[in-house]
Amino acid sequence: MQPLRWQVVAAIAAGLALALEALPAVLRWLWAGRQRRPRREVLFFPSQVTCTEALLRVPGAAPSGCPCSLPHGESSLSRLLRALLAARASLELCLFAFSSPQLGRAVQLLHQRGVRVRVVTDCDYMALNGSQIGLLRKAGIQVRHDQDLGYMHHKFAIVDRKVLITGSLNWTTQAIQNNRENVLITEDEEYVRLFREEFERIWEEFDPAKYTFFPQNRRRR
Repeated sequence: MQPLRWQVVAAIAAGLALALEALPAVLRWLWAGRQRRPRREVLFFPSQVTCTEALLRVPGAAPSGCPCSLPHGESSLSRLLRALLAARASLELCLFAFSSPQLGRAVQLLHQRGVRVRVVTDCDYMALNGSQIGLLRKAGIQVRHDQDLGYMHHKFAIVDRKVLITGSLNWTTQAIQNNRENVLITEDEEYVRLFREEFERIWEEFDPAKYTFFPQNRRRR
Protein backbone atom coordinates (compact mmCIF):
# COMPACT_ATOMS: atom_id res chain seq x y z
CA MET A 1 0.00 0.00 0.00
CA GLN A 2 2.98 2.30 0.61
CA PRO A 3 3.79 2.75 -3.12
CA LEU A 4 0.14 3.49 -3.88
CA ARG A 5 0.07 6.16 -1.19
CA TRP A 6 3.11 7.85 -2.68
CA GLN A 7 1.54 7.71 -6.12
CA VAL A 8 -1.54 9.50 -4.76
CA VAL A 9 0.63 12.14 -3.09
CA ALA A 10 2.61 12.62 -6.30
CA ALA A 11 -0.58 13.00 -8.34
CA ILE A 12 -1.94 15.57 -5.90
CA ALA A 13 1.33 17.51 -5.97
CA ALA A 14 1.37 17.49 -9.77
CA GLY A 15 -2.22 18.71 -9.85
CA LEU A 16 -1.41 21.55 -7.45
CA ALA A 17 1.61 22.54 -9.53
CA LEU A 18 -0.50 22.68 -12.68
CA ALA A 19 -3.19 24.69 -10.88
CA LEU A 20 -0.64 27.19 -9.59
CA GLU A 21 0.85 27.49 -13.07
CA ALA A 22 -2.56 28.23 -14.56
CA LEU A 23 -3.66 30.59 -11.76
CA PRO A 24 -2.18 33.83 -13.24
CA ALA A 25 -3.93 33.22 -16.57
CA VAL A 26 -7.22 32.53 -14.82
CA LEU A 27 -6.88 35.68 -12.72
CA ARG A 28 -6.13 37.76 -15.82
CA TRP A 29 -9.22 36.33 -17.53
CA LEU A 30 -11.39 37.12 -14.51
CA TRP A 31 -9.98 40.65 -14.24
CA ALA A 32 -10.54 41.32 -17.94
CA GLY A 33 -14.15 40.24 -17.56
CA ARG A 34 -14.67 42.63 -14.65
CA GLN A 35 -13.09 45.67 -16.31
CA ARG A 36 -15.48 48.40 -17.45
CA ARG A 37 -16.39 48.13 -21.09
CA PRO A 38 -15.82 51.19 -23.30
CA ARG A 39 -18.90 53.36 -23.41
CA ARG A 40 -21.17 53.06 -26.44
CA GLU A 41 -24.47 54.91 -26.26
CA VAL A 42 -26.89 56.20 -28.88
CA LEU A 43 -29.43 58.97 -28.23
CA PHE A 44 -32.36 59.69 -30.48
CA PHE A 45 -34.28 62.93 -30.80
CA PRO A 46 -36.72 64.66 -30.55
CA SER A 47 -36.26 64.47 -26.81
CA GLN A 48 -39.04 64.37 -24.28
CA VAL A 49 -39.22 67.71 -22.48
CA THR A 50 -38.02 67.15 -18.91
CA CYS A 51 -36.74 69.32 -16.06
CA THR A 52 -32.94 69.63 -16.08
CA GLU A 53 -32.52 72.07 -13.19
CA ALA A 54 -31.01 69.45 -10.86
CA LEU A 55 -28.25 68.75 -13.40
CA LEU A 56 -27.48 72.44 -13.94
CA ARG A 57 -27.20 73.54 -10.31
CA VAL A 58 -24.32 75.99 -9.90
CA PRO A 59 -21.42 75.10 -7.58
CA GLY A 60 -22.22 75.79 -3.93
CA ALA A 61 -25.96 76.06 -4.46
CA ALA A 62 -28.08 74.31 -1.86
CA PRO A 63 -29.99 71.26 -3.15
CA SER A 64 -33.65 71.99 -3.67
CA GLY A 65 -36.54 70.32 -5.38
CA CYS A 66 -37.73 72.01 -8.57
CA PRO A 67 -41.40 72.99 -8.27
CA CYS A 68 -41.98 73.08 -12.04
CA SER A 69 -44.61 70.88 -13.63
CA LEU A 70 -42.25 69.26 -16.13
CA PRO A 71 -41.46 65.54 -15.81
CA HIS A 72 -38.31 64.87 -13.80
CA GLY A 73 -37.27 61.61 -15.45
CA GLU A 74 -34.49 60.77 -17.91
CA SER A 75 -34.58 61.96 -21.52
CA SER A 76 -32.20 62.14 -24.45
CA LEU A 77 -31.37 65.73 -23.50
CA SER A 78 -30.67 64.87 -19.86
CA ARG A 79 -28.41 61.99 -20.92
CA LEU A 80 -26.54 64.31 -23.26
CA LEU A 81 -26.15 66.82 -20.43
CA ARG A 82 -24.82 64.10 -18.11
CA ALA A 83 -22.24 63.08 -20.71
CA LEU A 84 -21.04 66.68 -21.01
CA LEU A 85 -21.08 67.43 -17.29
CA ALA A 86 -18.87 64.39 -16.65
CA ALA A 87 -15.93 66.45 -17.96
CA ARG A 88 -13.21 67.03 -15.37
CA ALA A 89 -10.31 68.47 -17.36
CA SER A 90 -11.28 69.50 -20.89
CA LEU A 91 -14.15 69.95 -23.32
CA GLU A 92 -13.76 70.63 -27.03
CA LEU A 93 -16.87 71.69 -28.98
CA CYS A 94 -17.10 71.89 -32.76
CA LEU A 95 -20.66 73.04 -33.54
CA PHE A 96 -22.47 74.54 -36.50
CA ALA A 97 -25.39 76.01 -34.50
CA PHE A 98 -25.56 76.42 -30.71
CA SER A 99 -28.64 78.05 -29.20
CA SER A 100 -29.89 75.57 -26.58
CA PRO A 101 -30.04 77.38 -23.20
CA GLN A 102 -29.65 74.13 -21.26
CA LEU A 103 -26.55 73.05 -23.16
CA GLY A 104 -25.19 76.60 -22.95
CA ARG A 105 -25.62 76.58 -19.17
CA ALA A 106 -23.88 73.19 -18.96
CA VAL A 107 -20.86 74.50 -20.87
CA GLN A 108 -20.65 77.60 -18.65
CA LEU A 109 -20.97 75.42 -15.56
CA LEU A 110 -18.00 73.33 -16.66
CA HIS A 111 -16.01 76.53 -17.25
CA GLN A 112 -16.86 77.66 -13.70
CA ARG A 113 -15.62 74.32 -12.38
CA GLY A 114 -12.22 74.90 -13.98
CA VAL A 115 -12.66 72.67 -17.03
CA ARG A 116 -10.78 73.99 -20.07
CA VAL A 117 -13.44 74.67 -22.71
CA ARG A 118 -12.70 75.48 -26.35
CA VAL A 119 -15.37 76.13 -28.96
CA VAL A 120 -15.22 76.17 -32.77
CA THR A 121 -18.32 77.40 -34.56
CA ASP A 122 -19.71 78.87 -37.79
CA CYS A 123 -19.27 82.63 -38.18
CA ASP A 124 -22.73 83.24 -39.68
CA TYR A 125 -24.80 81.16 -37.28
CA MET A 126 -23.00 82.45 -34.20
CA ALA A 127 -24.47 85.90 -34.95
CA LEU A 128 -28.10 84.79 -35.05
CA ASN A 129 -30.55 85.78 -32.31
CA GLY A 130 -30.55 83.24 -29.50
CA SER A 131 -27.04 81.95 -30.17
CA GLN A 132 -25.17 80.92 -27.02
CA ILE A 133 -21.77 81.86 -28.46
CA GLY A 134 -21.85 85.47 -27.26
CA LEU A 135 -22.71 84.35 -23.72
CA LEU A 136 -19.87 81.82 -23.76
CA ARG A 137 -17.40 84.47 -24.86
CA LYS A 138 -18.67 86.86 -22.22
CA ALA A 139 -18.07 84.13 -19.61
CA GLY A 140 -14.42 83.92 -20.74
CA ILE A 141 -14.62 80.77 -22.84
CA GLN A 142 -12.33 80.56 -25.87
CA VAL A 143 -14.25 80.65 -29.17
CA ARG A 144 -12.92 80.52 -32.72
CA HIS A 145 -14.87 80.67 -35.98
CA ASP A 146 -14.37 80.21 -39.68
CA GLN A 147 -14.00 82.72 -42.50
CA ASP A 148 -14.42 80.25 -45.33
CA LEU A 149 -16.81 80.22 -48.24
CA GLY A 150 -18.37 77.03 -46.88
CA TYR A 151 -20.00 76.36 -43.53
CA MET A 152 -18.26 75.01 -40.43
CA HIS A 153 -20.85 72.23 -40.32
CA HIS A 154 -19.38 69.81 -37.76
CA LYS A 155 -21.41 68.73 -34.73
CA PHE A 156 -19.16 66.99 -32.20
CA ALA A 157 -17.75 67.29 -28.71
CA ILE A 158 -14.80 65.63 -26.98
CA VAL A 159 -14.90 65.15 -23.21
CA ASP A 160 -11.61 64.80 -21.33
CA ARG A 161 -9.88 63.70 -24.55
CA LYS A 162 -11.46 60.23 -24.25
CA VAL A 163 -15.21 60.49 -24.93
CA LEU A 164 -16.59 61.45 -28.34
CA ILE A 165 -20.10 62.88 -28.75
CA THR A 166 -21.18 63.25 -32.37
CA GLY A 167 -24.15 62.92 -34.68
CA SER A 168 -26.67 64.87 -36.70
CA LEU A 169 -27.91 67.03 -33.82
CA ASN A 170 -27.46 70.79 -33.93
CA TRP A 171 -27.41 72.11 -30.37
CA THR A 172 -30.62 74.08 -30.77
CA THR A 173 -33.98 73.86 -29.03
CA GLN A 174 -35.63 73.29 -32.42
CA ALA A 175 -33.47 70.25 -33.13
CA ILE A 176 -33.71 68.85 -29.59
CA GLN A 177 -37.48 69.10 -29.26
CA ASN A 178 -38.73 68.72 -32.84
CA ASN A 179 -36.25 67.12 -35.23
CA ARG A 180 -35.44 63.49 -35.93
CA GLU A 181 -31.80 63.44 -34.90
CA ASN A 182 -29.17 61.11 -33.47
CA VAL A 183 -26.17 61.38 -31.16
CA LEU A 184 -23.48 58.75 -30.65
CA ILE A 185 -21.44 58.72 -27.43
CA THR A 186 -18.38 56.49 -27.61
CA GLU A 187 -15.02 55.87 -25.94
CA ASP A 188 -13.57 54.13 -29.00
CA GLU A 189 -9.94 55.26 -28.84
CA GLU A 190 -9.39 55.37 -32.60
CA TYR A 191 -12.47 57.48 -33.30
CA VAL A 192 -11.67 59.81 -30.42
CA ARG A 193 -8.13 60.25 -31.73
CA LEU A 194 -9.32 61.12 -35.24
CA PHE A 195 -11.84 63.70 -34.00
CA ARG A 196 -9.25 65.22 -31.65
CA GLU A 197 -6.87 65.64 -34.56
CA GLU A 198 -9.62 67.27 -36.64
CA PHE A 199 -10.46 69.67 -33.82
CA GLU A 200 -6.84 70.68 -33.31
CA ARG A 201 -6.38 71.17 -37.05
CA ILE A 202 -9.42 73.47 -37.24
CA TRP A 203 -8.49 75.26 -34.01
CA GLU A 204 -5.11 76.13 -35.47
CA GLU A 205 -6.61 77.08 -38.85
CA PHE A 206 -9.11 79.44 -37.19
CA ASP A 207 -6.47 81.25 -35.14
CA PRO A 208 -7.62 84.93 -34.96
CA ALA A 209 -4.14 86.01 -35.95
CA LYS A 210 -4.91 84.53 -39.38
CA TYR A 211 -8.26 86.28 -39.85
CA THR A 212 -8.82 88.48 -42.90
CA PHE A 213 -10.96 91.36 -41.70
CA PHE A 214 -11.94 92.56 -45.16
CA PRO A 215 -12.14 89.37 -47.21
CA GLN A 216 -12.66 89.82 -50.93
CA ASN A 217 -14.88 86.79 -51.34
CA ARG A 218 -17.56 85.99 -48.81
CA ARG A 219 -19.57 82.82 -48.97
CA ARG A 220 -22.39 82.79 -51.45
CA ARG A 221 -25.91 82.74 -50.07
